[in-house]
Amino acid sequence: MGEILLPKRLPVLALRGLCVLPKMLVHFDVERQKSVRALDEAMKTNQKIFLVTQKDIQVDDPDFTDLSPVGTVANIKQVLKMPGDVVRVLVEGETRGEITESVHVSPYLCGFVHSLSDETYQANNAKAVALLRQALDLFEEFIELAPKHLQDSLVQVLGATDPSYVADFIAQNGSFHFLDKQKAVEELHPVKRLRLVTKLLAKELEILRLQTELQEKVQNSVDQNQRDYYLREQLSVIHRELGDTDDGDEIDTYRAKIRALALPQETEEKLLKEVSRLSRQPAGSAEASLLRNYLDTCLELPWNTTTKERLDIRVARRLLDQDHYGLDTVKERILEMLAVKKLAPQMPASILCLVGPPGVGKTSVAISIAKCLNRNLARISLGGVHDEADIRGHRKTYIGAMPGRIISGILQAKSRNPLLLLDEIDKMGSDYRGDPSAALLEVLDSEQNSSFRDHYLEVPFDLSQCMFITTANTTSTIPRALLDRMEVIELGSYTDEEKLRIAKRHLIPKQMKNHGLSKENLRFTDDALREIITCYTRESGVRTLERTLAKVCRKAAAHLAEQPQKKVSVGVMNLESFLGIRKYLPDHLPEQDSVGLVTGLAWTSVGGETLEVEVSVVPGTGKLELTGNLGDVMKESARAALSYIRSRAEEYGIDPNFYQNKDIHVHFPEGAIPKDGPSAVISICTAMVSALTGATVRRDIAMTGEISIRGRVLPIGGLKEKTMAALRHGIHTVIIPQDNKKDLEEIDQNVRSSLHFITVSHADDVMAAALNFPQKQVSSNADTPTQDRKNPLHIPQRKSKTAIRQ
Repeated sequence: MGEILLPKRLPVLALRGLCVLPKMLVHFDVERQKSVRALDEAMKTNQKIFLVTQKDIQVDDPDFTDLSPVGTVANIKQVLKMPGDVVRVLVEGETRGEITESVHVSPYLCGFVHSLSDETYQANNAKAVALLRQALDLFEEFIELAPKHLQDSLVQVLGATDPSYVADFIAQNGSFHFLDKQKAVEELHPVKRLRLVTKLLAKELEILRLQTELQEKVQNSVDQNQRDYYLREQLSVIHRELGDTDDGDEIDTYRAKIRALALPQETEEKLLKEVSRLSRQPAGSAEASLLRNYLDTCLELPWNTTTKERLDIRVARRLLDQDHYGLDTVKERILEMLAVKKLAPQMPASILCLVGPPGVGKTSVAISIAKCLNRNLARISLGGVHDEADIRGHRKTYIGAMPGRIISGILQAKSRNPLLLLDEIDKMGSDYRGDPSAALLEVLDSEQNSSFRDHYLEVPFDLSQCMFITTANTTSTIPRALLDRMEVIELGSYTDEEKLRIAKRHLIPKQMKNHGLSKENLRFTDDALREIITCYTRESGVRTLERTLAKVCRKAAAHLAEQPQKKVSVGVMNLESFLGIRKYLPDHLPEQDSVGLVTGLAWTSVGGETLEVEVSVVPGTGKLELTGNLGDVMKESARAALSYIRSRAEEYGIDPNFYQNKDIHVHFPEGAIPKDGPSAVISICTAMVSALTGATVRRDIAMTGEISIRGRVLPIGGLKEKTMAALRHGIHTVIIPQDNKKDLEEIDQNVRSSLHFITVSHADDVMAAALNFPQKQVSSNADTPTQDRKNPLHIPQRKSKTAIRQ
């Protein structure tokens, strides 16, 4: 392209946020006095002016250092005076130029301008043609997404073949940043300028696509809301035309229901306030739906509804005996509570906690209590609950908010004085969302629960008339503050005889009814039931026993379906045809007394178990090895037993230096099962003494108790379950601490009559009763008349040891 002849001296106009490219028609507003003076000077001469972009738009009075190096020489087409000293000017770019020398900066910018021509290029180059087509395609797509006023300019450029013109046109009309446009002004090579503009256009297209997508989503949402609004308005008009109940009637109905309940003043004012809020909400709005759910929940609560309580002790005793066999302690406590309630109606009900192994009837006892009292029952399972909101509810402002489990139980029971059964209270957890056991402190406190506030209701509700019964397998995981609010009643394991009677009175009739059987076509012998209890189930409760009896009933039903006239009898001989081979073989005592093998007794959450202790002594360096998956308490107990033996080594005839030249290995079989607790210490101590002295341990004896390092035998817990385990194992004699003698009254009569109990207060008494020392030691000390503790052979004559035969 040839160079255009220009006057050397031109007025300069600084543009803020704007670029003007050659051959482009642009209009803009001029307000700065310096710029207006430059326009006036140009209009006086040949209407030529040099337009150049400011580097920083924040500069209000620029000089030549604030301007870009390259600008555009333009021809002024039109000047229009606007209100407020604003001039609107229409210009057409002619060619690029640069300021070679500044003339003055006041009263307007003026300088010598040198024109710049495009660099030469190959017009028929394939790459240039491809780039031109790509730029036009992108610009066409850009026009479709751009505002409407740009679509008319598409015709001006679609037929163009000059890369320089296309690049300048796209740069001028594209929504690029003014600094990016300035780069296009400064680029003199047409193909490179077109490549630059194409990249800017591709980037802008991505932005426009995302913007269009977001706008469509917003518009769709707005359209949907408007559509819903119009439909609701039309539906409202239809309801009014048909004479249906309108919103005004709904508000009046809510107010009438609230006043009819005769609620406390605070509660009534709160609910009426929510009704007023509902009346101001648009029909069908989310807030209106939330308020309706809240008001419906509050009005469904039994604020004044109660059931008439039955306080007839005879009827209660009959119902309890009818539903459950045994459980005398629980039954007596319930009858006592009824008696107190009858004599002192204002007395708040006690909060009972039924603790026992699985399957002993804790939940069914609570159901029977509700039946005796004629109270509605609501069972609330707390197992796995670890969020405080499960107890107190969620604020109604949350999406999907609902009342807590306590208020939900009241809604379920539909009375103000129900029996709320809080099942598995020992299996609650806690995490960052709160501690549900802390929320239960108020619920289970009769002095505080008269004004229980659920987070959803936000008004107090009286729980003082509710009766709470909780169930747990163990009290060790219940927080102390929560346990202190409850009266603990322990339900022990069933004996085999009790299981037999429960099966005959309750389980077999229930399962025969469920399976469509009767006494005429199915019969169980007592021996078969005993065999099922001992060889197919091993549990503290009767759940597995019930499932096993159900299996027998299914087999019998299958036989009767094939041979309707046949009568099925289940006995010991044909039991395996119904249940398969026996899962548990009866426990047998060792054939002879052994050295270093002692039978201990342990308590678990599912009942009692026997626990064998094996001790081996070998030459070594005094190491004590403890194996069998033992806990820290049991390991410390073993070390305490070793310390006691060292202090009594001479009296037991043990080498005083055994702790230096002997290694002792204490092992508890069934190593996969964790074991802990101090009650196995006398078993460990006895096994160690047996292994160190060579004295055998009586095979028919079991023991439980804790030993101090001075030899005192300390009391333990779980005696009832432990003695049942000893009886199942075939043990004849059980050694227990002297302080546990009082607990023998709580043991089942059948167990007490089958076992021989020896109470001891010192470890020497244990050794004398459990170990068989060599006969020569017995003869050498047989004539000793004194009760010398140093001689273990005379320990049986100590007054502190008591043999009890029940």
